Amino acid sequence: MRARDNPFTTARVLDIRYVLPHGDWPALLARLAALRYRGAIVGPHGAGKTTLLEDLQGQLRAAGVPTLALRLDTARPAFGRGELDACLASVTPAHVICLDGAEQLTPIRWTLFERRARRARGLIITSHRAGRLPTLHTCATTERLLADIVSRLLTPAPSIQPAALPTPRELFLRHQGNLRDALREMYDRYAVLPLA
Repeated sequence: MRARDNPFTTARVLDIRYVLPHGDWPALLARLAALRYRGAIVGPHGAGKTTLLEDLQGQLRAAGVPTLALRLDTARPAFGRGELDACLASVTPAHVICLDGAEQLTPIRWTLFERRARRARGLIITSHRAGRLPTLHTCATTERLLADIVSRLLTPAPSIQPAALPTPRELFLRHQGNLRDALREMYDRYAVLPLA
């Protein structure tokens, strides 16, 4: 199957956004304001933390709050020399800094980063564990959520399908709730199909 025809292509997966319980953006924004714009989005790998942070940045910008997006991951676990200075040079007391991947920072680097971020109005991070900032939201996955996402991605049904697909339960258990990895497996299963 051609990559563009794969129902689990990255572009299609990225179109699926984080769904807050009851779609309650006003409640999340009110909690963020109560935390003085300093909070953590917490959850395991593949639970939607990055997606929620991106959507939260959009909500803040729509409300007139400027944001600065920063990202760290296992391939880039720290900021390069001078990189953070350059990023923070444009930050004003109106900004909210959004750091995806705060768990990558060592305790000392976290302390230094958090101290420098105080010039901004707020700081929102994603992390696998609670503790660095008050928890704003905890992301969790369920077998039902995975089933809903797979169903959406398979609509409309592709012209050809693998002979045997794992059930959402099998996928969920095999990947220990990591939806990103489960959807990658589905991409791989469709990628090996012959051209339609």
